Amino acid sequence: MSTTTSPSAASARLDELRTLVQRVWGYSELRPLQAEAMAAAVEGRDALVVLATGAGKSLCYQAPALLRSGLTVVLSPLISLMQDQIAGLVESGVDAAMLSSAQDGYEKSKVYEMLRGGDLKLLFVAPERFATPGFLGELVAFGLSTLVVDEAHCISHWGHDFRPEYRRIGELRRNHPSIPIQAFTATATPEVRADVVRQLGLREPVLLVGSFDRPNLGYRFLPRSDAAQQTLEVIRRHPREAGIVYCLRRADVDELARELACAGVRCQPYHAGLEAATRERNQDQFLAEDIEVIVATVAFGMGIDRPDVRFVVHAAMPKGVEQFAQETGRAGRDGLASECVMLYSGADFHGWRLLQERSHAEAAAAGVTIDPLEAERSLARLSEMYGFATSAVCRHKFLVQHFGQAWESCEPCGACDVCLGELEAHADSVRAAQMILSCVVRCEQRYGASHIADVLRGADTERVRTAGHAALSTFGLMRDQHPREIRHWIEQLVGLEHLRVAPGRYPTLSLTHSGVEVMKARHAITLYRLPVAPKAKRGASRGVASDLVFDAALFERLRALRRRLAAERGVPPYIVFGDRTLQELAAAKPLNVEGLRGIRGIGESKLRDFGAAFVAEIAAHAER
Repeated sequence: MSTTTSPSAASARLDELRTLVQRVWGYSELRPLQAEAMAAAVEGRDALVVLATGAGKSLCYQAPALLRSGLTVVLSPLISLMQDQIAGLVESGVDAAMLSSAQDGYEKSKVYEMLRGGDLKLLFVAPERFATPGFLGELVAFGLSTLVVDEAHCISHWGHDFRPEYRRIGELRRNHPSIPIQAFTATATPEVRADVVRQLGLREPVLLVGSFDRPNLGYRFLPRSDAAQQTLEVIRRHPREAGIVYCLRRADVDELARELACAGVRCQPYHAGLEAATRERNQDQFLAEDIEVIVATVAFGMGIDRPDVRFVVHAAMPKGVEQFAQETGRAGRDGLASECVMLYSGADFHGWRLLQERSHAEAAAAGVTIDPLEAERSLARLSEMYGFATSAVCRHKFLVQHFGQAWESCEPCGACDVCLGELEAHADSVRAAQMILSCVVRCEQRYGASHIADVLRGADTERVRTAGHAALSTFGLMRDQHPREIRHWIEQLVGLEHLRVAPGRYPTLSLTHSGVEVMKARHAITLYRLPVAPKAKRGASRGVASDLVFDAALFERLRALRRRLAAERGVPPYIVFGDRTLQELAAAKPLNVEGLRGIRGIGESKLRDFGAAFVAEIAAHAER
């Protein structure tokens, strides 16, 4: 039930929370908005908390759950995500459990035994389980005092990952109005935030929206030419570091994984077409650091909490900015410098659009009513993503503004291809644009980008000859330019909405009103040459903790020790300690267990369980 707390009492509770966080998790300071989110939870207020990936959302509901009386239930959409959180809590000395379809009867009975005995403060469940008839009544009988909705954007039709079963959560408010609900998400536009509040029936909620900027991430966008070679260039900038490579189709995953493996990369594929046992084994190898790279469809990652992913490569364009933000957000969750590279092509835009059109047509044929507004929104999200990829605006600024926030800085971000000066403006952009647009008109706006590029470069192809386009005044006007450069400029003109791509099977080009203005030199324009990504790691981050000076050899020894200890306990290595903790240890080099106190990420339980082993490893390194 919502309560009002006096300022002095609120201050005392916050101090108590800080002490608890230091003791259990080993964090001496809270991140922005964590204190406010925790205060809302302790006071029993409804809340919607929107924090970027890696900003510490989980702690906002985990810590208050240990202080409040009763049971805190966390609804989470993926079993792997719940398993990760529970493993981390248990290693930190917190009793937590889950109820899911992945458990057998014995495991479920043990959880119910803990619930009946009042031994649990945190219970994780899937929305499907929560919606089971009678289950909500059981939770109330076990002392349900707070409901936490993780990945809350899934409840919104406006969201990019809508889950219909999330709508059942609103029944809690109707049947048990006194139980507070706290919703958490990393990706929510203003429209999605308003819809989440409405669908959950939140009452006078505390609304906390953190910055959507991820300063430790460096963004680069490259036209795709050779996906395997371009991906290898990224991997070689991050030797022995973890990375995720996303592909559009399962066949692309298998092919790219084979090519990378042949080049010596320790990697495995992951997609829904693999057998469940194979998929799980490959994921476990990635989490256990037995391989560095996972090549996957977007089915991978939502439930993965590995904080030391140092790079994410999109081998094809995702279908929206929200998806891009969520998928790149899996890099650098520990706050350390990480790189995000997207390889895009006009074929991605057309492929996604065809997929959407086919999906809607199949649904209509099956008698399923398609919301025309949702179809329109899907296409708008796709167009926006394509425009983002082909434009030359600061990547950090674009993402922040997309999620409804102002970009305050007047300085270059220093962490994207645009602000690092990796994009070179074409010296004669206006003339190049005029030649391309004129060629589209001369070809009667009935041909696609490949044919237009062939005409402009003066190619002697059968199609050009058949159409009689060798006689056009625009034939061969760009014979001194590389075909990929011409295609790159065409894609920029589409992204800038000076050219329109026709819907349907054949993606023909036509001019928009602004395209006519550009062709007649009434509209200024800048086109950029094909970018070349750097060979060395540079400009990857504006983030904190990336400049820590530490002993690299000792850091690698501590990583090896972490892997051994994790294997013994059957948990991923990052559950033991994150990279930031190991870097601080490799910098401070404490030679007794007491010297570990104050190192970020070392709470009392981990100090007791792992302290002696890490001190011994540091001492052995010092002797060498």
